Amino acid sequence: MGFKQVLKHILPGPVIGLLQLALAPVRRLQKRVNQWLILVSGMPGAGKIRVSFGHSRMPGSQKIVSGGMVKFVTLQQIFPHAPRRFNILYLGSSSLPADLPQVLGMARRKKARLVLNQNGVGYPAWAAADWETVNAPMKLVLHEAEYVFYQSQFCKLSADRFLGERGGAWEILYNPVDTGYFRPAPAFPAGGLVLLSVGTAMDRYRFESALRTLAELVRRGVDVRLVVAGGLAWNDDRAGLEAEVRGLVEALGVAHRLDLLPPYSRAEAPAIFHRAHLLLHTKVYDPCPMVVLEAMACGLPVVYAGSGGVPELVGEDAGIGVPDKASWDRILPPDPVKLADAVDQVAQGLRQRSRAARERAVEKFDLQPWLIRHREIFARLVS
Repeated sequence: MGFKQVLKHILPGPVIGLLQLALAPVRRLQKRVNQWLILVSGMPGAGKIRVSFGHSRMPGSQKIVSGGMVKFVTLQQIFPHAPRRFNILYLGSSSLPADLPQVLGMARRKKARLVLNQNGVGYPAWAAADWETVNAPMKLVLHEAEYVFYQSQFCKLSADRFLGERGGAWEILYNPVDTGYFRPAPAFPAGGLVLLSVGTAMDRYRFESALRTLAELVRRGVDVRLVVAGGLAWNDDRAGLEAEVRGLVEALGVAHRLDLLPPYSRAEAPAIFHRAHLLLHTKVYDPCPMVVLEAMACGLPVVYAGSGGVPELVGEDAGIGVPDKASWDRILPPDPVKLADAVDQVAQGLRQRSRAARERAVEKFDLQPWLIRHREIFARLVS
């Protein structure tokens, strides 16, 4: 438990509020001092690559991280985070700093080169009336960046539509997976078929779709379990969320077939993938999910909602996509009956599909070429 969590347990709310109010001037002073240090620290020597990821601190490899921050934690293997003395500012569209205008201002004054890793965007079906507000910081960085990595063809398509087509340099560079770290288990799990659903479920339909697919398979007489790992987070009211989950599970009668796991760290990830035979990925319009690549690297074929960037990742042999009717204006999850059909089909050719998944991950998404490409682009920008 962190220091802030300890305080919340031992101090009443009003006292914490007064402490926060009293410390506000100190925080503002710290921010100004940090900005001054960034400026006076200057630039690295000629030809040297020093990268800032836009945040004052970056999480370590053992921390629980998700989304766009995952790849930047990995990139620190060769480009340690340099929050002050940097000549490359590398930002991720899904992990932009809260003080983005100040960060960009500091980078401009240092004459650092701006690079963006563009993931998904806000669109009406997902962000409702706030989609333009969600997109505003991404749009700012996209059109100011000297170079943009789009994570998939779908990411480029959606960015062009909602952020505007940029005139500068760009390329498609899919997310990577460390295929030396994420490897297949020595053998498939014993017993019945095990489905895995991973990632933080920010929308209820993702969990419900997986659960209804499980219920359909049970109805067909399949000996199957569903492991859900990564957390459920579509409701800020924890008690309300737990009540929703219980209601769904009880209504579908699958409590004895379901394992709910908490968020996990990178160190725990391979063992979670090794618990399953295949990945069930129900998110629609998912731009370029790393969990799909990690599953494939572990030899798990993927049954997925057939929209977004996932079809680009899985290809023809590493899984089966189920068409959905999602659009920019409306999210419509794939039919659980069709998802169950796809699970049945993948299970019948599991060994072949498993080999295809692993081979595709190694051939197309291995970490090392991704790291090399970053070094090439960064070196070009600072030369």
